Amino acid sequence: MTMSAEKLRRTTALAVWAVVPVLALTACGGDGDEGGGDVELTLAHSYTENQPQHRCGAQVIADEVEKSDVGLTIALHPNSELGGDADRISSVVSGDIDIDIQGASALGAVYEPIAVLDAAYAFDDADHLATFFESDASGDVLDGFKEETGVSTLGAWSAGMRQFTANEPIRTPDDLEGLRMRFPASPQFLMNAKALGANATEVAYEELFLALQQGTVDGQENPIVNIDAVSLDEVQDYLSMSSHQANSNLVIVGQRWDELSDEQQEALQSAVDAAVEQVPGCVEEDEQKKLAEWKESGSLKVVEDVDVDAFRTKADAYLRDNFDDEQLAVYEAIRGTAG
Repeated sequence: MTMSAEKLRRTTALAVWAVVPVLALTACGGDGDEGGGDVELTLAHSYTENQPQHRCGAQVIADEVEKSDVGLTIALHPNSELGGDADRISSVVSGDIDIDIQGASALGAVYEPIAVLDAAYAFDDADHLATFFESDASGDVLDGFKEETGVSTLGAWSAGMRQFTANEPIRTPDDLEGLRMRFPASPQFLMNAKALGANATEVAYEELFLALQQGTVDGQENPIVNIDAVSLDEVQDYLSMSSHQANSNLVIVGQRWDELSDEQQEALQSAVDAAVEQVPGCVEEDEQKKLAEWKESGSLKVVEDVDVDAFRTKADAYLRDNFDDEQLAVYEAIRGTAG
């Protein structure tokens, strides 16, 4: 069936007038978004909504961006909703996820040298990690990551120092002998286990509680906020304050960054800067509250007389002997900003 000439003329006229506002919006659009109008970016991570990485990190980024009123919004996806760490970094590189909060070890899957940021005792504490990322010393590894993957790093924070838990206290490297200690299944974490003198067993974080409950592993290591998030005090007796790694979180953004207008880029960067400022304080507050609760209840005995120097000396010697030249350069850059 064909359309009458008069109906065709009316339809064509309506179509023309419908296009006019779209063209006007396009002409007024930002430099980065070719279609103009609002832009929504996805932000994914693996933490619960109660953890400081979300409350003071991801949520702050979303809130600050919204307040900037530059036609940019952030859709949050916590709890590994968009996949585990390895899946998400691949999705950021491919452009399926826009922004992610990732540990350096996971990023090592696409650019190996950046994983050194998670080396045992590379950083002295959270302040040292912040100093490194604020300095020019971080430029080489972050630039190399961008060149290799097309992914930019907007900021980084520490989600606390990683500590040992087990059903017996761990005060020296010798105390790890005979214990099956869970470490994440990444090359840098497994290297850390050897550097610290541990016998590593790979168990997914989501399966850790059950593995400890059933005795598949004897102990594990995590920052306090993660230990609390999955209630490991119910299946472990001792928390040994080894502080052997500054748990890193990098805020990374894929190819959509280059599609944003200058105004939107500035708003997103400012939002990340605000989160970078807030997260360490939130982590510290949560840690102190939880430590006080554990000490009062006795549900997890806190061992503070750990021989940290013995662990640090052992780890440093191992890493220097086993890093390749590129990894060692990153490690030396980090240590060069200590103290």
